Amino acid sequence: MNTGTETKILLRDGMNQMAVNNFTGCIESLSAVIERDPANRLALSARGSAYLKTNDPESALADFDRAVQADPGHAKTYHLRGLAKEARGDRKGALADFDMALSLSPDYAVALYSRASLFTKMGDTARAAEDIETVTALAHTNVEIFASENNIWRSHHVRLESMLETELER
Repeated sequence: MNTGTETKILLRDGMNQMAVNNFTGCIESLSAVIERDPANRLALSARGSAYLKTNDPESALADFDRAVQADPGHAKTYHLRGLAKEARGDRKGALADFDMALSLSPDYAVALYSRASLFTKMGDTARAAEDIETVTALAHTNVEIFASENNIWRSHHVRLESMLETELER
């Protein structure tokens, strides 16, 4: 098996371990990926997330820093790094990372929610309320889009079923 295939298998295993909350297994698999590919942003971000889940914000922060270096345009990495900084008690640093995530992806509702939560902890309820209003508006818009897309899919599906029934009756 070639190195690229091994790396993909290890990455998939690490993500599967994350999905079943086996953070130790996730960290082990993703560490093997990072040994092979030190700038793999996905592996670094996922391992950082696993470290956060195991209450190790220092290790998480180190991975998120490396992931930002590997791909400075990825909003989720800044959001995750902000969570690690907040876990360390660095509210100013966390706010800067949440702001950066939102500058890269203004409709990133999870980052807005995290920032609102941080604003609340900092006593800035007015800015927290603004972010929550935006999250609520985004949620409403997303539900409408989902419902519309689901109706389009459903009507298309009914049409295909009808066509299939017509073909079977012949």
